Amino acid sequence: MLAAVDHVQLAAPAGSEDALRAYYVDVLGMTEIPKPPALAARGGCWFRSGPVQLHLGIEPDFRPARKAHPGLRVTGITAYATRLSSRGASVTWDDNLPGHRRFYSDDPVGNRLEFLEPVT
Repeated sequence: MLAAVDHVQLAAPAGSEDALRAYYVDVLGMTEIPKPPALAARGGCWFRSGPVQLHLGIEPDFRPARKAHPGLRVTGITAYATRLSSRGASVTWDDNLPGHRRFYSDDPVGNRLEFLEPVT
């Protein structure tokens, strides 16, 4: 039986780690977590915020995920969207999911991320 999602992995091009760190740490407010040495040799980086982990792995024939995306639940979505846009990240609001406020943003390599908060 499935108990939880441990992490979501997204792909990134070689040499993009510094740009990924700037976005996932400085913009999203996540913390970089060390990769095990055998995996660190492959490049990429891992990030965490509370129980949420995003892993960015290097893919030689990289193409950003434009439709596929992680849906990341946030609290205080308006303030979070303001944080992202004030740090230069794209914020595109979408009101097509009943019972939620949500927006999309792209990471620096073009991967799509969805941020959502249930409406109470």
